[in-house]
Amino acid sequence: MPTAQWLAAVLLAAAMSANAQDGTFQSRSLTPETALAAARAALDACRKQGFQVAVAVTDRAGITQVLLRDRFAGPHTVDVAENKAWTAVSFRSSTLALAAETQPGRPMSGLRSLPRFLAAGGGQVIEAGGSVLGAIGVSGGPGGEADDGCAAAGIKAIADAIEF
Repeated sequence: MPTAQWLAAVLLAAAMSANAQDGTFQSRSLTPETALAAARAALDACRKQGFQVAVAVTDRAGITQVLLRDRFAGPHTVDVAENKAWTAVSFRSSTLALAAETQPGRPMSGLRSLPRFLAAGGGQVIEAGGSVLGAIGVSGGPGGEADDGCAAAGIKAIADAIEF
């Protein structure tokens, strides 16, 4: 086979291989143990401040992996925590930031009419190495900023386990 034909065949094979790789992707996910560790840490952070909360950790698709509800947390806190986590992972943004960006009159205000969208602090994206792994949502503290602090404690507790 002449050199030019051989080179063309090699380039064609490489291009076909690259196209086949573009047809799939790999993603990283939290293990149930890591999701549970984040939820426990968030719950503990809230307890230390005297808050009774629910904590939800979702995977990257917004499906709940772990849900913890403290014994005196209100019944509404379960749905609220799950929706905060779902909102954070769906929009790749903290719900505290979304609360500000979706106020009436703001360009993104229409998002508030979406089912499950919850624009109140307490939902944070769990990311590592440039990849979204999931989200954590906390509900039951005295306001969104308190919930957000507990969510941050949950992420901080697993930071070493998810860095890659």
